[in-house]
Amino acid sequence: MSSPASEARLEPFRLRGANFNLLVLRLLDPRVEVIVPALADQFRRAPGFLRNAPIVLGLDDLDPAAAPDFAHLTAQLRQVQIAPIGTTGGAPELRSAAQAAGLPPLRAAGGDASQPEAMPMPAPAAVSAPPPIPEPPPPSGWQPTMVVDQAVRAGQRIWAQGCDLIVRGTVNPGAEVIADGNVHVYGTLKGRAIAGGADNLSARIFALNFEPELVSIAGYYAVRDGLGDAPLGRTVQVCLIGESMRFDKLG
Repeated sequence: MSSPASEARLEPFRLRGANFNLLVLRLLDPRVEVIVPALADQFRRAPGFLRNAPIVLGLDDLDPAAAPDFAHLTAQLRQVQIAPIGTTGGAPELRSAAQAAGLPPLRAAGGDASQPEAMPMPAPAAVSAPPPIPEPPPPSGWQPTMVVDQAVRAGQRIWAQGCDLIVRGTVNPGAEVIADGNVHVYGTLKGRAIAGGADNLSARIFALNFEPELVSIAGYYAVRDGLGDAPLGRTVQVCLIGESMRFDKLG
């Protein structure tokens, strides 16, 4: 029989804030019949890519006068096992249309995407402005590197939040390693490697033996069929030059 003290501790839920890194699917074409088949083609070339992944729809590249059918797009994406959870960017008309279809504008860290920018209020003419308060120095943001001492098996996903990732074994086909910083694989990279979170364009991927299904830096990616003349089977560094990936042989 439970005591009154134990019953008092029972809670149906708790709410707390948290930050998550999410992939952004930048919509460059408003036509659902163009977007979804292109994604399906990507799945055929990189099995498992984005499968069951929550994503945010990026609206910055769309014309406000030609809004997609967001309800239809959401239904079609879920049929191919992609879970759209909200939007980012875009004109107010696009955000409103998406919100009506159940895709709210997501709040970026330190800002509120759902609210328009407020106009600054003029200071009263008779009151002098107080002297500025010096801002505290920004935090260093340093995080220890995550080290994985064994192979990463098919179906596993490892994410190094706010730091680099070092894998001391093979990343097998069907496995995925993700880092907000750089990814180092001191073995064979046969699965998927994603570096740079959503906006770290200077991040890099290093692999002792380069045989990936997919590599991605800051949202730009290349699948196995799109690696061109990359030195497969060699020690390789992957970096971004503009919006293009460069594959450099090391050693």
